[in-house]
Amino acid sequence: MLSLASLCFCRKKEMSCKEVCLLLGATGVGKTLLLKRLQKLGVYGLGELGTPLSTLPTVGTNLIDLTLKKKKVTVRELGGCMGPIWPSYFQDCSSVIFMVDSANMAQISCSCVQLLSILSAEPLRNASVLILFNKRDIPCIMSLVEMKSLFRLEDIVASATQPVTTLELSALSGQGLREVLGWLESATVK
Repeated sequence: MLSLASLCFCRKKEMSCKEVCLLLGATGVGKTLLLKRLQKLGVYGLGELGTPLSTLPTVGTNLIDLTLKKKKVTVRELGGCMGPIWPSYFQDCSSVIFMVDSANMAQISCSCVQLLSILSAEPLRNASVLILFNKRDIPCIMSLVEMKSLFRLEDIVASATQPVTTLELSALSGQGLREVLGWLESATVK
């Protein structure tokens, strides 16, 4: 018969063996829509994305399991309003997707500060990081070059201990979703 302590240890060991990717970003950047689109893409493929579902800002967390070619990955979205407690989720994750709203210039400085705190967190020192510039389908947004310049992304990447990748995305139209899945596949295979 197993004791309660040994059951807890076994359960914790199971959870830590699983690949977990955190999906982070400010409120309203498109994290929930991305999560729903990735889940649908994993089940039906890119040709079957259909009309995007409506979403509400996440208060708390959302989880999906993705079956990739070689592994299963749990993507955990943490609501933007949970920013102050994001670090309590850093311990057991192997990768991070950080989303930026390319159409919201007022949010850029806040996103930059959040990104710097993620990259400097000790538990994430070896985690792979993907920075997604979302809402690329909206007219009159800044170019990727301008966004990277505002973030001083070259300096950030040069000083980061983790491998950092950047991609453009439109979670609404589906542009860039395959690249995100490809990154998850390569980032989670150790």
